[in-house]
Parts: sequence; structure tokens; C-alpha cells
Amino acid sequence: MTVEITPVRGFMDLREFIFLPYRLHAGTPWVPPLKLERYAFLNRRLNPYFTHGAAELFLARRGGRVVGRISAQINAAFNRQHESRWGNFGFLELEDDAEVLAALIQTAAEWVRARGMERLVGPMDFSMNDESGILIEGFDRPPMIRQAWHPPYYQKLFEGAGLTKAMDLLMWELYFSARYTGMMKVLPEIAERARTEHGVRIRRMSRRHLRRDLDEFAKVYNAAWAKNWDFVPFSKADLDFEALNFQLIYDREWFMVAEIEGETVAVAITIPDINQVLRKMNGRLLPLGWWQFLRRRQIMDQVRVGFLGVIPEHQHTGVAAALYMEQFDVAERGPRKGGEMGWILETNKSMNRAMEAMGGRIVKRYRVYEQVFDAAG
Repeated sequence: MTVEITPVRGFMDLREFIFLPYRLHAGTPWVPPLKLERYAFLNRRLNPYFTHGAAELFLARRGGRVVGRISAQINAAFNRQHESRWGNFGFLELEDDAEVLAALIQTAAEWVRARGMERLVGPMDFSMNDESGILIEGFDRPPMIRQAWHPPYYQKLFEGAGLTKAMDLLMWELYFSARYTGMMKVLPEIAERARTEHGVRIRRMSRRHLRRDLDEFAKVYNAAWAKNWDFVPFSKADLDFEALNFQLIYDREWFMVAEIEGETVAVAITIPDINQVLRKMNGRLLPLGWWQFLRRRQIMDQVRVGFLGVIPEHQHTGVAAALYMEQFDVAERGPRKGGEMGWILETNKSMNRAMEAMGGRIVKRYRVYEQVFDAAG
């Protein structure tokens, strides 16, 4: 039977799109997201991605049975920033079937190419700040918040289809005990000089003023990440959306701002791993999922360091080391003793060296692929 690709039209198609990974990955380390959250995330009126991007969702069927899914999208904000013409794909899930992958990728490629794009890059849901890449190392580890999980056959299918590597994304494991066993001894000295010689002070973001503090975060992010391969500046709508999400998992100890004379020079946002709770909820609030969510502070014992950046003109001050040491302190005195940092681009040599200096180790690797279109058409 041939593979049929159709765009998502109406509620029943959307339901099939959302429910597919629950069937594909049952009994694996994959963590089922809350289904209500997935409906909201894909809603064009609620997700700020659609203020600067366009997308289409597709389902693959064989004999009337859903066997795969994909999104095709164009992030206009990214293309403006990089003066590029990239199209993207995301939300990729499929059975172990090379014909299905070929049909899905061809559909996404045709969709973005018809809109003037020169290459197809992905997966990313919808941007690189959400689930991104195909897991190629670390299959035995459950994904943390905003991390994808795929079985090994995904990589095999991708490389068999002729897609090429665009970039690897690294996740580093780090626990507070590393400060005594694997951390470079010079880091505490650098952190202390940041305080005594440069006047670095670390404060916590407050829940009440979280949205205001995210404006400070955006200033750092839009400066520190500006030259990154994947960079897209945060808009006001993006920050509004992140503020709502962060309120659900906010932990004052882990949301940090570094200042010199009252001016923000660096931020570190570390997120308690809500996936530990979602695993118990199994994608549902009812009948007892709500109870697991209310108990989330007792369940979550690890974190993901999602953002740690320094405004370039202050990188010489040692403020990054001060934030690293502050996080070690928080982990040592609190219930969450560590977790994972990243993802970090494989090309980001300074951050990867910093992870090594703190005694971290790479535990997951995600790969972003691309297809460059030939000029002939």
C-alpha cells in the first residue's frame, strides 16, 4: 500500500497528529506531554511563533492508518536575522518505515521550496528553543523538559534518506558532587574575583516580577546568543508566552540575575524537570494527574540548565564562574542535586570547555539535519 500525505484539517486530524507518539513510544523512556498543553501549543492564536512564522501540519497514512507526522514551517524572524532562506520541519514521528520518512520529508521540502526557501533544516518544534534534533546518543535516559526522545531507528532512517548533518546539540550531566571531584580548582577563585574586583552581585528573579525580569533576560540573550547558528531574538510575544510557562515550574532559587552596579550583565535560568511529574501523569489531568501535579515539588529532584549567558562586554569579569558556583551552592543545600545542562552547540567551544571544567560529561547528543535544494528545481 502506498503512503498518503495529507494536511491536518479539523479536530480529528489534529487529534491523530497529537496522539501518534503516545502509541509509537509506549513503554519506552519517552515522557508523554500533557495532551491539553499540546493542543494549546499548536493553536495558532496562542503560540507566539505564529506572529513571525508560518507552518503546516501533515499526517502520513498507509491503508487509512496513521503511520507518521511532520510539520513544515518558515520562521521569518530567523531568516531576517541571518539574511537566509531556510525552511524547517518539526514534530517528526513515524514508524520504522523508510518510505514513510521519504514521503514526509518530500512533502515538507516541497512546501517550503514553493515559498522560496533554499534549504530544509530540522527537526525543531517550532524553534530551536523547543524540542529539537534527532536523539543519536543517550537512548536509555528519559528526556528532560523540552527534550525529544527517539528510538535508534530514527537516525538510521534519516541517514538512509540522504539527509546530511547540520549540527549536533550536546547535553551535559552535572551534579553538585563534581565540585569536589571533577571541577577545576581555579573556578571558585575566578568567581570570588568577580565579586570582589568587579562588583558582581547575584539576585533571584521574583515570581511577582517574573515578566519584568524576562525583559532583562532578553537583553542578555539577544546579545550573548546573537552570533549563534540557531539564534532568533526573543520578541515581546515570545516573552509573554515564556512567562506563563515559567510560572508553572518557577523555583526562586534557580532563576538568577547577575548585576554590576545594578545593571544586568548575565542570567541563568534553570528549570526543575517537570517531565518527572508528566511521566506519572501519563498525558492526562484526570483521574489522578492533577494530584501528581500538585505534588510536583516533592517529585522533581533534578533540573535542566536551559539558559546561561553573559553580555559580551562583561565576559572578562568572571561572572559566568560566579553563576556556576552559585548553582553548585543551591544544589548542595536543596533537594535538586543536579541534572543536565544544555543543549549546547557542538561548535560552542567556550561553553563545552566550561562544562568540562566543572566536571560534567556528555550524556545525550541530538542531531539536526538538512537538505539543500539544488538550483535546477
